[in-house]
Amino acid sequence: MDDLVTRSVCRLMVPFVQLYGAYLIFYGHLSPGGGFAGGAVVASSIILYALSFGRETAVLRVAPGISHLLESSGGLWYLLVGLCGIMLGGNFLANKAAGFYLGIPGQLFSSGIIFLLALGIGMKVSSTMVTLYYNLSAEVNDEDGHGI
Repeated sequence: MDDLVTRSVCRLMVPFVQLYGAYLIFYGHLSPGGGFAGGAVVASSIILYALSFGRETAVLRVAPGISHLLESSGGLWYLLVGLCGIMLGGNFLANKAAGFYLGIPGQLFSSGIIFLLALGIGMKVSSTMVTLYYNLSAEVNDEDGHGI
């Protein structure tokens, strides 16, 4: 797509959308949002960039290999944080029962492991959505020669 207005608006908006997605991930345990919503917002900014500048340009910014690595790392991170509860004598994903410091309510680190879980979920969701977009756009490109 060779639309100057679309590309200019996208270039201005994508950093703010990504910042908002990071905010949702980091403050999800204190306010509505969290890892899933924040990950979806971050992924939508990358997909918006790909739609505005083309899939090939977006792949230069976030390569499919990096997206696959982040996808696997997000799931592994969630698993490792959950296993910490077992190693400390609690259940899987145990928080206070495993002895994690819960902090002062309302502050950034006031939820024990929930903050860490939101990071893993945000990484997993955003990279999964980007990977899905890359795979679907590559299939459409192969079928009709145009791409998305």
